[in-house]
Amino acid sequence: MRKDYQDKLYALLCDIWGYSETMFEEHKSCARMVEFLKEEGFEVQTPVADMDTAYVGVYGSGKPVICFLAEYDALHGMSQEADICKYSPLEEREQGHGCGHHLLGTGAIGAAMLYKDYLQENGISGTVKIVGCPAEEGGSGKAYLARAGFFDDADVALTWHPDNFHMVTTGSSQACIQAFFDFHGVSSHAAAAPHLGRSALDAVEIMDVGANYLREHIEPTERLHYAIVKTGGESPNVVQAEARVKYLIRSTSAKKVKALYERVCDVARGAAMITGTTVDIIFDEGLYDTLPNFALEDVLKESFLKIGIPEYTAEERAYAKAFKESFPLENALNNVPGAVIDIMALKDNIEESELCDIFVDRIHYEACEPGSTDVGDVSWVLPTAQISTACYSHGAGAHSWQWTGQGKSSIALKGAVLAAEVLADAAKSLTEKPELIEKAKAEFAKRMRGQKYECLIPADVKPHIYS
Repeated sequence: MRKDYQDKLYALLCDIWGYSETMFEEHKSCARMVEFLKEEGFEVQTPVADMDTAYVGVYGSGKPVICFLAEYDALHGMSQEADICKYSPLEEREQGHGCGHHLLGTGAIGAAMLYKDYLQENGISGTVKIVGCPAEEGGSGKAYLARAGFFDDADVALTWHPDNFHMVTTGSSQACIQAFFDFHGVSSHAAAAPHLGRSALDAVEIMDVGANYLREHIEPTERLHYAIVKTGGESPNVVQAEARVKYLIRSTSAKKVKALYERVCDVARGAAMITGTTVDIIFDEGLYDTLPNFALEDVLKESFLKIGIPEYTAEERAYAKAFKESFPLENALNNVPGAVIDIMALKDNIEESELCDIFVDRIHYEACEPGSTDVGDVSWVLPTAQISTACYSHGAGAHSWQWTGQGKSSIALKGAVLAAEVLADAAKSLTEKPELIEKAKAEFAKRMRGQKYECLIPADVKPHIYS
Protein backbone atom coordinates (compact mmCIF):
# COMPACT_ATOMS: atom_id res chain seq x y z
CA MET A 1 0.00 0.00 0.00
CA ARG A 2 1.21 3.49 -0.85
CA LYS A 3 2.78 5.40 2.03
CA ASP A 4 0.36 8.32 1.66
CA TYR A 5 -2.58 5.92 1.94
CA GLN A 6 -1.09 4.41 5.09
CA ASP A 7 -0.64 7.87 6.59
CA LYS A 8 -4.25 8.80 5.81
CA LEU A 9 -5.57 5.58 7.27
CA TYR A 10 -3.48 5.94 10.40
CA ALA A 11 -4.83 9.44 10.99
CA LEU A 12 -8.36 8.09 10.47
CA LEU A 13 -8.01 5.17 12.88
CA CYS A 14 -6.46 7.42 15.54
CA ASP A 15 -9.38 9.83 15.29
CA ILE A 16 -11.96 7.02 15.55
CA TRP A 17 -10.06 5.55 18.52
CA GLY A 18 -10.14 8.94 20.19
CA TYR A 19 -13.86 9.51 19.61
CA SER A 20 -14.63 6.14 21.19
CA GLU A 21 -18.39 6.27 20.60
CA THR A 22 -20.74 3.44 21.52
CA MET A 23 -23.76 2.01 19.67
CA PHE A 24 -25.88 4.44 17.63
CA GLU A 25 -23.90 7.36 19.07
CA GLU A 26 -21.00 7.20 16.59
CA HIS A 27 -21.76 10.67 15.22
CA LYS A 28 -18.17 11.97 15.04
CA SER A 29 -16.85 8.63 13.78
CA CYS A 30 -19.46 8.42 11.04
CA ALA A 31 -18.95 12.04 9.97
CA ARG A 32 -15.17 11.57 9.82
CA MET A 33 -15.50 8.47 7.64
CA VAL A 34 -18.09 10.07 5.37
CA GLU A 35 -15.88 13.09 4.79
CA PHE A 36 -12.87 10.85 4.20
CA LEU A 37 -14.72 8.81 1.57
CA LYS A 38 -16.01 11.89 -0.21
CA GLU A 39 -12.46 13.22 -0.45
CA GLU A 40 -11.45 9.89 -2.01
CA GLY A 41 -14.09 10.18 -4.72
CA PHE A 42 -16.93 8.08 -3.33
CA GLU A 43 -20.58 9.09 -3.50
CA VAL A 44 -21.87 8.75 0.04
CA GLN A 45 -25.40 8.47 1.37
CA THR A 46 -26.16 9.08 5.05
CA PRO A 47 -28.23 8.49 7.12
CA VAL A 48 -29.54 5.13 5.94
CA ALA A 49 -31.93 2.49 7.34
CA ASP A 50 -33.23 4.88 10.03
CA MET A 51 -29.70 5.14 11.47
CA ASP A 52 -28.06 8.57 11.71
CA THR A 53 -24.65 6.94 12.10
CA ALA A 54 -24.83 4.56 9.13
CA TYR A 55 -23.61 5.32 5.61
CA VAL A 56 -23.16 3.77 2.18
CA GLY A 57 -20.29 4.87 -0.07
CA VAL A 58 -20.24 3.87 -3.74
CA TYR A 59 -17.75 4.20 -6.59
CA GLY A 60 -17.99 2.85 -10.12
CA SER A 61 -20.82 1.13 -11.99
CA GLY A 62 -21.87 -2.24 -13.26
CA LYS A 63 -20.96 -5.72 -12.16
CA PRO A 64 -19.52 -7.08 -10.00
CA VAL A 65 -20.71 -5.20 -6.94
CA ILE A 66 -18.24 -5.92 -4.15
CA CYS A 67 -19.39 -4.86 -0.71
CA PHE A 68 -16.97 -4.09 2.14
CA LEU A 69 -18.33 -3.88 5.69
CA ALA A 70 -17.03 -1.18 8.06
CA GLU A 71 -17.58 -0.95 11.82
CA TYR A 72 -16.56 1.82 14.23
CA ASP A 73 -18.43 1.51 17.53
CA ALA A 74 -16.69 1.23 20.90
CA LEU A 75 -17.51 -0.50 24.19
CA HIS A 76 -18.44 0.66 27.66
CA GLY A 77 -16.12 -0.22 30.50
CA MET A 78 -12.79 -0.15 28.67
CA SER A 79 -9.63 1.48 29.98
CA GLN A 80 -9.10 4.05 27.24
CA GLU A 81 -5.35 4.63 27.43
CA ALA A 82 -2.89 4.04 24.62
CA ASP A 83 0.39 2.15 25.02
CA ILE A 84 -0.15 1.42 28.73
CA CYS A 85 0.77 -2.23 29.28
CA LYS A 86 -0.80 -2.53 32.71
CA TYR A 87 -4.37 -2.15 33.87
CA SER A 88 -5.41 1.24 35.23
CA PRO A 89 -8.68 1.92 37.11
CA LEU A 90 -11.60 3.07 35.01
CA GLU A 91 -13.18 6.43 35.11
CA GLU A 92 -16.94 6.16 35.53
CA ARG A 93 -18.64 4.96 32.29
CA GLU A 94 -15.34 5.16 30.42
CA GLN A 95 -15.64 4.01 26.81
CA GLY A 96 -12.92 2.42 24.74
CA HIS A 97 -12.12 0.52 21.57
CA GLY A 98 -11.63 -2.86 23.22
CA CYS A 99 -12.77 -4.75 20.10
CA GLY A 100 -10.77 -2.86 17.50
CA HIS A 101 -13.66 -1.53 15.45
CA HIS A 102 -11.72 1.68 14.79
CA LEU A 103 -9.27 -0.55 12.92
CA LEU A 104 -12.02 -2.62 11.31
CA GLY A 105 -13.73 0.39 9.75
CA THR A 106 -10.43 1.92 8.66
CA GLY A 107 -9.18 -1.30 7.09
CA ALA A 108 -12.46 -1.77 5.22
CA ILE A 109 -12.18 1.76 3.84
CA GLY A 110 -8.58 1.00 2.85
CA ALA A 111 -9.79 -2.04 0.91
CA ALA A 112 -12.44 0.07 -0.82
CA MET A 113 -9.78 2.63 -1.82
CA LEU A 114 -7.45 -0.01 -3.27
CA TYR A 115 -10.23 -1.73 -5.20
CA LYS A 116 -11.44 1.66 -6.47
CA ASP A 117 -7.93 2.40 -7.76
CA TYR A 118 -7.84 -0.98 -9.50
CA LEU A 119 -11.13 -0.33 -11.31
CA GLN A 120 -10.10 3.22 -12.19
CA GLU A 121 -6.63 2.36 -13.46
CA ASN A 122 -7.87 -0.53 -15.60
CA GLY A 123 -11.04 1.17 -16.84
CA ILE A 124 -13.18 -1.89 -16.20
CA SER A 125 -16.71 -2.47 -15.00
CA GLY A 126 -17.27 -2.89 -11.30
CA THR A 127 -18.78 -1.21 -8.27
CA VAL A 128 -17.19 -0.66 -4.89
CA LYS A 129 -19.72 -0.47 -2.08
CA ILE A 130 -18.49 0.41 1.39
CA VAL A 131 -21.22 0.12 4.03
CA GLY A 132 -20.74 1.89 7.34
CA CYS A 133 -22.33 -0.38 9.94
CA PRO A 134 -22.92 1.13 13.40
CA ALA A 135 -23.78 -0.63 16.63
CA GLU A 136 -22.27 -4.08 16.15
CA GLU A 137 -21.78 -4.15 19.91
CA GLY A 138 -25.33 -4.51 21.14
CA GLY A 139 -27.37 -2.79 18.45
CA SER A 140 -27.41 -5.17 15.43
CA GLY A 141 -26.77 -2.36 12.95
CA LYS A 142 -26.25 -4.73 10.02
CA ALA A 143 -29.58 -6.42 10.75
CA TYR A 144 -31.36 -3.11 10.17
CA LEU A 145 -29.34 -2.57 6.99
CA ALA A 146 -30.17 -6.07 5.78
CA ARG A 147 -33.83 -5.61 6.65
CA ALA A 148 -33.88 -2.40 4.60
CA GLY A 149 -32.28 -4.10 1.57
CA PHE A 150 -28.92 -2.32 1.51
CA PHE A 151 -27.06 -5.52 0.56
CA ASP A 152 -29.51 -6.80 -2.03
CA ASP A 153 -27.69 -5.35 -5.05
CA ALA A 154 -24.23 -6.68 -4.13
CA ASP A 155 -22.67 -9.89 -5.44
CA VAL A 156 -20.50 -10.68 -2.41
CA ALA A 157 -19.58 -9.09 0.91
CA LEU A 158 -16.07 -9.10 2.35
CA THR A 159 -14.99 -8.02 5.79
CA TRP A 160 -12.42 -8.63 8.51
CA HIS A 161 -11.82 -8.33 12.24
CA PRO A 162 -8.78 -7.33 14.30
CA ASP A 163 -7.42 -10.31 16.21
CA ASN A 164 -4.36 -11.96 17.75
CA PHE A 165 -3.94 -14.18 14.65
CA HIS A 166 -3.47 -13.94 10.89
CA MET A 167 -6.10 -16.28 9.39
CA VAL A 168 -9.19 -16.73 7.27
CA THR A 169 -12.34 -16.82 9.39
CA THR A 170 -14.37 -20.01 9.05
CA GLY A 171 -17.30 -21.65 10.81
CA SER A 172 -20.48 -20.12 12.13
CA SER A 173 -21.46 -17.91 15.07
CA GLN A 174 -24.46 -17.84 17.37
CA ALA A 175 -27.76 -16.20 16.57
CA CYS A 176 -28.99 -14.10 19.46
CA ILE A 177 -31.93 -12.11 20.81
CA GLN A 178 -31.66 -9.48 23.52
CA ALA A 179 -34.65 -8.18 25.46
CA PHE A 180 -35.61 -6.23 28.56
CA PHE A 181 -38.08 -7.62 31.08
CA ASP A 182 -39.73 -4.81 33.04
CA PHE A 183 -41.62 -5.95 36.12
CA HIS A 184 -44.22 -3.68 37.75
CA GLY A 185 -45.42 -4.22 41.31
CA VAL A 186 -46.77 -2.20 44.24
CA SER A 187 -44.60 -0.36 46.75
CA SER A 188 -45.27 -0.49 50.46
CA HIS A 189 -43.50 -0.34 53.82
CA ALA A 190 -41.45 -3.53 54.00
CA ALA A 191 -41.95 -3.88 57.76
CA ALA A 192 -45.31 -2.28 58.54
CA ALA A 193 -47.29 -3.45 55.51
CA PRO A 194 -45.37 -6.01 53.43
CA HIS A 195 -48.65 -7.80 52.65
CA LEU A 196 -49.77 -4.75 50.67
CA GLY A 197 -46.67 -4.76 48.47
CA ARG A 198 -45.89 -6.72 45.33
CA SER A 199 -42.15 -6.81 44.70
CA ALA A 200 -40.91 -6.31 41.18
CA LEU A 201 -37.42 -7.16 42.40
CA ASP A 202 -38.70 -10.50 43.72
CA ALA A 203 -40.08 -11.17 40.26
CA VAL A 204 -36.69 -10.44 38.65
CA GLU A 205 -34.95 -12.74 41.09
CA ILE A 206 -37.48 -15.53 40.56
CA MET A 207 -37.14 -15.13 36.79
CA ASP A 208 -33.37 -15.47 37.11
CA VAL A 209 -33.75 -18.60 39.25
CA GLY A 210 -36.15 -20.03 36.68
CA ALA A 211 -33.78 -19.22 33.83
CA ASN A 212 -30.94 -20.92 35.68
CA TYR A 213 -33.05 -24.07 36.09
CA LEU A 214 -33.89 -23.82 32.40
CA ARG A 215 -30.19 -24.16 31.55
CA GLU A 216 -30.36 -27.90 32.33
CA HIS A 217 -32.91 -28.36 29.56
CA ILE A 218 -31.38 -26.40 26.69
CA GLU A 219 -28.81 -27.52 24.13
CA PRO A 220 -25.15 -27.43 25.24
CA THR A 221 -24.39 -24.84 22.54
CA GLU A 222 -27.09 -22.44 23.80
CA ARG A 223 -26.42 -19.61 26.22
CA LEU A 224 -28.40 -17.39 28.60
CA HIS A 225 -26.82 -14.22 30.02
CA TYR A 226 -28.54 -11.61 32.15
CA ALA A 227 -27.88 -8.38 34.00
CA ILE A 228 -30.19 -6.75 36.56
CA VAL A 229 -30.12 -3.17 35.34
CA LYS A 230 -32.80 -1.66 37.58
CA THR A 231 -33.41 -2.89 41.12
CA GLY A 232 -36.10 -0.46 42.23
CA GLY A 233 -34.04 1.64 44.59
CA GLU A 234 -31.52 1.44 47.42
CA SER A 235 -33.87 1.27 50.42
CA PRO A 236 -34.38 -2.28 51.72
CA ASN A 237 -37.34 -1.16 53.84
CA VAL A 238 -39.36 -0.41 50.70
CA VAL A 239 -41.03 -3.09 48.60
CA GLN A 240 -39.62 -2.33 45.15
CA ALA A 241 -42.36 -1.52 42.67
CA GLU A 242 -40.20 -1.40 39.52
CA ALA A 243 -37.33 -3.62 38.39
CA ARG A 244 -35.71 -4.48 35.08
CA VAL A 245 -33.54 -7.36 33.93
CA LYS A 246 -31.83 -7.58 30.54
CA TYR A 247 -31.36 -10.97 28.86
CA LEU A 248 -29.12 -12.02 26.00
CA ILE A 249 -30.19 -15.37 24.56
CA ARG A 250 -28.04 -17.32 22.09
CA SER A 251 -28.43 -20.43 19.96
CA THR A 252 -26.93 -21.92 16.83
CA SER A 253 -29.63 -20.73 14.42
CA ALA A 254 -32.24 -18.01 14.10
CA LYS A 255 -35.03 -20.59 14.32
CA LYS A 256 -33.64 -22.09 17.51
CA VAL A 257 -32.98 -18.75 19.21
CA LYS A 258 -36.58 -17.65 18.56
CA ALA A 259 -37.83 -20.82 20.24
CA LEU A 260 -35.49 -20.37 23.21
CA TYR A 261 -36.52 -16.72 23.53
CA GLU A 262 -40.16 -17.78 23.87
CA ARG A 263 -39.21 -20.21 26.63
CA VAL A 264 -37.44 -17.41 28.51
CA CYS A 265 -40.50 -15.17 28.03
CA ASP A 266 -42.63 -17.91 29.59
CA VAL A 267 -40.29 -17.96 32.58
CA ALA A 268 -40.80 -14.20 32.95
CA ARG A 269 -44.56 -14.53 32.77
CA GLY A 270 -44.43 -17.25 35.39
CA ALA A 271 -42.35 -15.06 37.70
CA ALA A 272 -44.94 -12.30 37.34
CA MET A 273 -47.75 -14.70 38.24
CA ILE A 274 -45.88 -16.01 41.28
CA THR A 275 -45.26 -12.52 42.64
CA GLY A 276 -48.54 -10.86 41.67
CA THR A 277 -46.71 -8.40 39.41
CA THR A 278 -46.97 -7.67 35.72
CA VAL A 279 -44.21 -7.82 33.11
CA ASP A 280 -43.56 -5.90 29.90
CA ILE A 281 -41.25 -7.62 27.42
CA ILE A 282 -39.30 -5.12 25.29
CA PHE A 283 -37.45 -6.55 22.29
CA ASP A 284 -34.02 -4.96 22.03
CA GLU A 285 -32.00 -6.63 19.29
CA GLY A 286 -31.68 -9.82 17.30
CA LEU A 287 -29.21 -11.17 14.79
CA TYR A 288 -28.58 -14.29 12.75
CA ASP A 289 -26.00 -17.04 12.89
CA THR A 290 -23.27 -16.79 10.26
CA LEU A 291 -23.60 -18.76 7.04
CA PRO A 292 -20.05 -19.68 5.94
CA ASN A 293 -18.98 -19.64 2.31
CA PHE A 294 -16.05 -21.92 1.59
CA ALA A 295 -15.66 -20.69 -1.99
CA LEU A 296 -15.01 -17.15 -0.81
CA GLU A 297 -12.79 -18.41 2.00
CA ASP A 298 -10.58 -20.06 -0.63
CA VAL A 299 -10.28 -16.77 -2.52
CA LEU A 300 -9.34 -14.93 0.67
CA LYS A 301 -6.74 -17.58 1.57
CA GLU A 302 -5.11 -17.29 -1.84
CA SER A 303 -4.92 -13.51 -1.46
CA PHE A 304 -3.60 -13.81 2.12
CA LEU A 305 -0.77 -16.09 1.00
CA LYS A 306 -0.02 -13.80 -1.92
CA ILE A 307 0.23 -10.64 0.20
CA GLY A 308 2.09 -12.33 3.06
CA ILE A 309 2.58 -11.58 6.75
CA PRO A 310 4.07 -8.20 7.79
CA GLU A 311 7.61 -7.98 9.12
CA TYR A 312 7.94 -6.61 12.64
CA THR A 313 10.77 -4.50 13.99
CA ALA A 314 12.68 -5.16 17.18
CA GLU A 315 10.91 -2.17 18.74
CA GLU A 316 7.49 -3.58 17.80
CA ARG A 317 8.39 -6.97 19.24
CA ALA A 318 9.52 -5.38 22.51
CA TYR A 319 6.27 -3.41 22.63
CA ALA A 320 4.22 -6.56 22.03
CA LYS A 321 6.24 -8.49 24.62
CA ALA A 322 5.28 -6.03 27.36
CA PHE A 323 1.58 -6.57 26.61
CA LYS A 324 1.95 -10.32 26.21
CA GLU A 325 3.46 -10.55 29.69
CA SER A 326 0.33 -8.92 31.16
CA PHE A 327 -1.65 -12.06 30.34
CA PRO A 328 -0.96 -15.61 31.63
CA LEU A 329 0.67 -17.78 28.96
CA GLU A 330 -1.49 -20.75 29.93
CA ASN A 331 -4.62 -18.73 29.17
CA ALA A 332 -3.22 -17.69 25.79
CA LEU A 333 -2.50 -21.32 24.91
CA ASN A 334 -6.06 -22.27 25.87
CA ASN A 335 -7.64 -19.49 23.79
CA VAL A 336 -6.85 -20.56 20.25
CA PRO A 337 -9.12 -20.72 17.19
CA GLY A 338 -10.71 -23.97 16.09
CA ALA A 339 -10.03 -25.97 12.94
CA VAL A 340 -6.31 -25.05 12.85
CA ILE A 341 -4.39 -27.49 10.63
CA ASP A 342 -1.13 -27.37 12.61
CA ILE A 343 -2.18 -26.55 16.16
CA MET A 344 1.25 -27.39 17.59
CA ALA A 345 2.94 -24.86 15.31
CA LEU A 346 0.49 -22.23 16.48
CA LYS A 347 1.08 -23.04 20.14
CA ASP A 348 4.83 -22.93 19.54
CA ASN A 349 4.36 -19.48 18.03
CA ILE A 350 2.35 -18.32 21.05
CA GLU A 351 5.09 -19.56 23.39
CA GLU A 352 8.09 -18.36 21.42
CA SER A 353 6.97 -15.15 19.72
CA GLU A 354 5.64 -11.87 21.06
CA LEU A 355 2.92 -11.73 18.43
CA CYS A 356 1.57 -13.85 15.61
CA ASP A 357 4.04 -13.75 12.72
CA ILE A 358 2.75 -16.78 10.81
CA PHE A 359 -0.30 -17.50 8.66
CA VAL A 360 -2.63 -19.73 10.69
CA ASP A 361 -3.97 -22.20 8.15
CA ARG A 362 -7.37 -23.73 8.89
CA ILE A 363 -9.64 -26.36 7.40
CA HIS A 364 -13.11 -25.39 6.21
CA TYR A 365 -15.30 -25.46 9.26
CA GLU A 366 -19.06 -25.35 9.85
CA ALA A 367 -19.29 -25.64 13.63
CA CYS A 368 -20.82 -22.76 15.57
CA GLU A 369 -18.28 -20.86 17.67
CA PRO A 370 -19.41 -19.09 20.86
CA GLY A 371 -20.20 -15.42 20.33
CA SER A 372 -22.38 -13.46 17.94
CA THR A 373 -21.96 -10.92 15.17
CA ASP A 374 -24.43 -9.08 12.95
CA VAL A 375 -22.26 -10.08 9.99
CA GLY A 376 -24.49 -13.13 10.24
CA ASP A 377 -27.45 -11.17 8.88
CA VAL A 378 -25.42 -10.12 5.84
CA SER A 379 -24.33 -13.73 5.27
CA TRP A 380 -28.00 -14.75 4.92
CA VAL A 381 -28.54 -12.17 2.17
CA LEU A 382 -25.48 -12.77 -0.05
CA PRO A 383 -22.22 -14.76 -0.04
CA THR A 384 -20.04 -13.36 2.75
CA ALA A 385 -16.57 -14.13 4.08
CA GLN A 386 -14.10 -12.67 6.54
CA ILE A 387 -10.47 -12.69 7.56
CA SER A 388 -8.66 -11.84 10.78
CA THR A 389 -5.29 -10.14 11.07
CA ALA A 390 -3.04 -9.82 14.09
CA CYS A 391 -3.32 -6.28 15.40
CA TYR A 392 -2.29 -7.13 18.95
CA SER A 393 0.23 -9.20 20.87
CA HIS A 394 -0.37 -12.79 21.84
CA GLY A 395 -2.43 -12.93 25.00
CA ALA A 396 -5.66 -11.22 25.92
CA GLY A 397 -8.53 -11.30 23.47
CA ALA A 398 -11.35 -9.00 22.49
CA HIS A 399 -13.07 -6.70 24.98
CA SER A 400 -9.92 -6.29 27.06
CA TRP A 401 -7.90 -3.26 28.13
CA GLN A 402 -4.90 -4.85 26.40
CA TRP A 403 -6.61 -4.51 23.03
CA THR A 404 -7.62 -0.93 23.78
CA GLY A 405 -4.08 -0.04 24.82
CA GLN A 406 -2.53 -1.38 21.60
CA GLY A 407 -5.17 0.20 19.39
CA LYS A 408 -2.99 2.99 17.94
CA SER A 409 0.27 1.07 17.70
CA SER A 410 2.24 0.45 14.51
CA ILE A 411 1.38 -3.24 14.93
CA ALA A 412 -2.33 -2.37 14.80
CA LEU A 413 -1.77 -0.23 11.71
CA LYS A 414 0.08 -3.06 9.98
CA GLY A 415 -2.84 -5.38 10.73
CA ALA A 416 -5.35 -2.92 9.27
CA VAL A 417 -3.22 -2.32 6.17
CA LEU A 418 -2.79 -6.08 5.67
CA ALA A 419 -6.55 -6.56 5.92
CA ALA A 420 -7.12 -3.82 3.35
CA GLU A 421 -4.62 -5.37 0.95
CA VAL A 422 -5.99 -8.91 1.30
CA LEU A 423 -9.63 -7.87 0.89
CA ALA A 424 -8.82 -5.67 -2.10
CA ASP A 425 -6.78 -8.42 -3.75
CA ALA A 426 -9.65 -10.86 -3.25
CA ALA A 427 -12.01 -8.34 -4.85
CA LYS A 428 -9.64 -8.11 -7.84
CA SER A 429 -9.60 -11.90 -8.18
CA LEU A 430 -13.40 -12.01 -8.10
CA THR A 431 -13.53 -9.32 -10.78
CA GLU A 432 -11.02 -11.02 -13.06
CA LYS A 433 -12.55 -14.47 -12.56
CA PRO A 434 -16.34 -14.05 -12.43
CA GLU A 435 -16.68 -17.82 -12.22
CA LEU A 436 -15.49 -17.50 -8.59
CA ILE A 437 -18.48 -15.31 -7.82
CA GLU A 438 -20.79 -17.80 -9.49
CA LYS A 439 -19.24 -20.59 -7.42
CA ALA A 440 -19.81 -18.59 -4.22
CA LYS A 441 -23.40 -17.87 -5.22
CA ALA A 442 -24.05 -21.54 -6.01
CA GLU A 443 -22.75 -22.52 -2.57
CA PHE A 444 -24.86 -19.80 -0.96
CA ALA A 445 -28.01 -21.08 -2.70
CA LYS A 446 -27.22 -24.65 -1.65
CA ARG A 447 -26.75 -23.63 1.99
CA MET A 448 -29.98 -21.61 2.00
CA ARG A 449 -31.98 -24.65 0.79
CA GLY A 450 -34.82 -22.43 -0.28
CA GLN A 451 -34.93 -20.52 3.00
CA LYS A 452 -35.51 -16.78 2.97
CA TYR A 453 -33.89 -14.24 5.24
CA GLU A 454 -36.39 -12.73 7.66
CA CYS A 455 -34.89 -10.27 10.09
CA LEU A 456 -35.29 -11.29 13.74
CA ILE A 457 -36.04 -7.69 14.70
CA PRO A 458 -39.81 -7.02 14.49
CA ALA A 459 -40.80 -4.56 11.77
CA ASP A 460 -42.07 -1.99 14.27
CA VAL A 461 -38.77 -1.90 16.18
CA LYS A 462 -36.47 0.88 14.96
CA PRO A 463 -32.82 1.52 15.84
CA HIS A 464 -32.76 2.73 19.42
CA ILE A 465 -30.91 3.15 22.69
CA TYR A 466 -32.80 1.99 25.76
CA SER A 467 -31.63 3.65 28.95
